[in-house]
Amino acid sequence: MTSKFLEVQGLAKRYPGQGKSAEPVTIFENANFNIEKGEFVCVIGHSGCGKSTILNILAGLDHASDGLVLMNGREISGPSLDRGVIFQNYSLLPWRTALQNITFAVQARWPKWRKDEVLAHSQKYLELVGLKEALHHKPSQLSGGMRQRVSIARAFATQPQLLLMDEPFGALDALTRGVIQEELIKIWSEDKQTVFMITHDVDEAILLSDRILLMTNGPKARIAESVKIPIPRPRTRTGIIHHPNYYKTRNHLVDFLVNRSKDLSGENHDGEAGRHPQVVTFDESSD
Repeated sequence: MTSKFLEVQGLAKRYPGQGKSAEPVTIFENANFNIEKGEFVCVIGHSGCGKSTILNILAGLDHASDGLVLMNGREISGPSLDRGVIFQNYSLLPWRTALQNITFAVQARWPKWRKDEVLAHSQKYLELVGLKEALHHKPSQLSGGMRQRVSIARAFATQPQLLLMDEPFGALDALTRGVIQEELIKIWSEDKQTVFMITHDVDEAILLSDRILLMTNGPKARIAESVKIPIPRPRTRTGIIHHPNYYKTRNHLVDFLVNRSKDLSGENHDGEAGRHPQVVTFDESSD
């Protein structure tokens, strides 16, 4: 029995090459990492390194070419209500109101609940993301940021054991993005659900996560580093920049993305299926 909430072991994804004699194309390989219960983990890497593919495998929406994923000691082999997904495109039912989008999911999760229980639970999560005044608005009546808040509320309301987010704020303007980041922190602080999130935004990852996984460039990408965020919670967008470790952490992440992710790509890592990423920590008391 595994001692970790989520274990990813020797994960790889390959696609057939072009032509009968062509070699398969390896998107990523030797992906090994663990996630603790209640941990918020972000993954960062350049386009094409396989971040979304890893997320889809964790969700049970795709299959790995090699390796396995264990959650609570059991192998993930397909979709489950124990895993929720938030995509960039909201994925709301257009004919239902914001509240009805939540109640639909909550009823599916707990079919034996009474109607008033479903309603109260759904309203609670919409209010947590600041949509108390928009309960009865349909998606077409909501802004892009408000639609994404509904999507976040719906995912948290079903209380999955693992919440997977694929660049959920990527299509939003900077101001709206900042507001929703703060709403996400508030709702996550309430439930402390386990989160695996893809982002291209270094500052967003520092603000939200406990730990950041850094991927090398594809093809044959791998998870090279696991960076622990040395900034205590609660965090705010305006507050973290004054912490002594903020720029040290940020500079390390940017240096990896600009320089080392390319330098490390294409290295020969045959036989390293058991290797975990290098753990990077900073002294929280450093100046």
